[in-house]
Amino acid sequence: MSLLGNRVLRTEDPRFLRGTSSYVGDLDLPGAAHLVFVRSPMAHAEITGIDTGAASRAPGVLSVLTAADLGEPRLEPNISVDALAGQPVLAVDRVRFVGEPVVAIVAETLTQAIDGAEQVLVDYEPLPVAADIDTALEDEVVLFETIGTNVVSQRGPKAEVDFSGCEVVIEHEVVNQRMAAAPIEPRVGAAQWIGGRLVVWASCQGAGPVKETLMSVLGLQADQLRVLAPDVGGGFGAKGSPHAEEVALAAIARHLDRPVRWTETRSENLVGMVHGRGQRQLIRMGGSRDGTITHYALHVDQDCGAYVDIGAVLPRLTGMMQPGPYAIDNVQFGFRAVVTNTTPIGAFRGAGRPEATYAIERAVDLYAAEIGSDPAEMRRRNVMAPFDEPRASPSGVRYDVGRYGAALERVLAAGSYEELRLQQAERRAADPRTALGIGLSCYVEITAIGRSEGISEFGSVELLADGRFRALTGSTPHGQGHVTAWAMVVADRLGVPIDRVEVVFGDTDLVPSMNVTGGSRSAQIAGSAMHDAATKLVDQARKAAAHLLEAGEPDVVLDTERGAFHVVGTPAVAVRWDEVAASTPATLAGTSDFVQAASSFPFGAHLAVVEVDLETGGVRLVRHVAVDDCGTILNPLLADGQVHGGVASGAAQALLEEVVYDPEGTPLTSNFADYGVISAAELPSIERIEMVTPTPLNPIGAKGIGESGTVGATPAVHNAVIDALAHLGVRHIDMPCTPEKVWRAMGGATA
Repeated sequence: MSLLGNRVLRTEDPRFLRGTSSYVGDLDLPGAAHLVFVRSPMAHAEITGIDTGAASRAPGVLSVLTAADLGEPRLEPNISVDALAGQPVLAVDRVRFVGEPVVAIVAETLTQAIDGAEQVLVDYEPLPVAADIDTALEDEVVLFETIGTNVVSQRGPKAEVDFSGCEVVIEHEVVNQRMAAAPIEPRVGAAQWIGGRLVVWASCQGAGPVKETLMSVLGLQADQLRVLAPDVGGGFGAKGSPHAEEVALAAIARHLDRPVRWTETRSENLVGMVHGRGQRQLIRMGGSRDGTITHYALHVDQDCGAYVDIGAVLPRLTGMMQPGPYAIDNVQFGFRAVVTNTTPIGAFRGAGRPEATYAIERAVDLYAAEIGSDPAEMRRRNVMAPFDEPRASPSGVRYDVGRYGAALERVLAAGSYEELRLQQAERRAADPRTALGIGLSCYVEITAIGRSEGISEFGSVELLADGRFRALTGSTPHGQGHVTAWAMVVADRLGVPIDRVEVVFGDTDLVPSMNVTGGSRSAQIAGSAMHDAATKLVDQARKAAAHLLEAGEPDVVLDTERGAFHVVGTPAVAVRWDEVAASTPATLAGTSDFVQAASSFPFGAHLAVVEVDLETGGVRLVRHVAVDDCGTILNPLLADGQVHGGVASGAAQALLEEVVYDPEGTPLTSNFADYGVISAAELPSIERIEMVTPTPLNPIGAKGIGESGTVGATPAVHNAVIDALAHLGVRHIDMPCTPEKVWRAMGGATA
């Protein structure tokens, strides 16, 4: 019986629950000094002087370092633009956002480092601030004179779409607000020179990418650097690549030739770690009076923050997924990416794809309201017909397989949609204080995003002398349950219990190749690499088993029910894996650099139900139904967890979370008292309805699942809030739908 598809409990959880896990902060590093950063209190200013004298003489302080002391290293911009647009490891001459690291203090203890940091005096000459997209687009305040404009990347539409023949046209500007990733474990790192090599411990989403960045920025060779990623307490995209502070940590350890460790505070995390989203979207949709959508235009203004990071790339992903699951003949897309005096924008759960789904799902609901159509009927009319072979979307992306209408019908049935509409009508007639809202979304997203030559990952499975197995993976888990999933894949292919499979990850000395773990690539790419490597191990072991069975190799098969090899037709005489291991002095190991030729496209539909207090504007999410088709499911329990977490993140954006700055670029949400991070108290139990449409792109048929919940949830929850107020004439409220915003939308501000 196959292990795959069963609800196997996570094997890594006992050590997390018992406190025996190994995070970077748990690392026993004798003699380690502590690093603290002096950060800019200003959003834009020239640095006219730095006085480190008092700090250098403070008790326990070992070193006070500026950019010049480290050789002014700088991260590379994510796109082809002036190199100065990449963030310096420590500020050089100018600061461009509040929280930018300026000076590094290293001391014997953390308390001494903090005390020393308070004695550093930095002289700033204030500069005008461009803290928002509109101000930045005026180019009166230019962040990088060498570029001459704040627009660092842009693309106009390939062709203008003519809406003149449409019977109905709706147009609206919507905001996809800036978000904080807010992982449970903030950024933390340690570094030490050992035997002429720099060893770095990183809380990250891939030790390989960290090593590549450190090699590039610090000028190190591959054999001079080892990176380890132990247990990681969440990443959500924001830990996909090293930040300036983490590169500074490595450079300082080399500079001092002493082990150094750094852990940021929560406030540092909220102002210093890359944020996500940050798009302003102009949507325009047209079609016929019967609800057939024929035209859709989307223009995006993307806030990149102070330096060019992944934020400049996000609009391209939004454009790829612009039309979602709908059959729209005429599609137009353009964008501008601008730098502002705010924390840089990076990847955050979905990275460009939730933004695309939000835009079109709001447009569909606005169109439905314009013509008086039911939102479900609008979607039924316009989703693409089912297909089983790759098909070009209206934006030119080749979707792998899709049954979008079936996902919609499944969520409508599971949510009892018609009954909900009756309840809503009854509520409106009987209860003037509390309104019921029903929101829908249909989505398709892209996962395992890669290059034209394909998307790859390393995996190997080795048979050990005692008959156990060691699996090496290039993926880096940060909460997804990879240890359990990969052990299941290997054990299923070899026919052994999962407790006989050890999964090793996150060490560049042990795993020769590692990509960033993000973009919902793991099950389909790393999982397929595990499957492929295990298959190759079976092929190697078959030869040894054939010798023991005194049979021809082609006649020997592996019985995965028993985990034993036998000759075809004579299962009574068999050779177990431990007997194979004992019979050969050579190491048997299957190795794979699995390559998937193209990206996969998970899809689904979500239904959200909210209650809105019409007196206070308070919103309560009372029900959420999610159909997320991620192809073959390795472990439904793990899939549930990914969807539940994704829905929480999506609901948070719709209702609560937003990074806010004042006009001078000062962050107003620098702790959890001000940034309304979502908790279990604000969420109902998530109802996940299973739907499986395997992809033909990999041997397991898996697609991504890590971000789908977020992609589908945000517009569903937001649409539900607007739907609750539709009878009052409300057509749109920008996210997040806080009580104040909802109250104002109902006319409360003038009541």
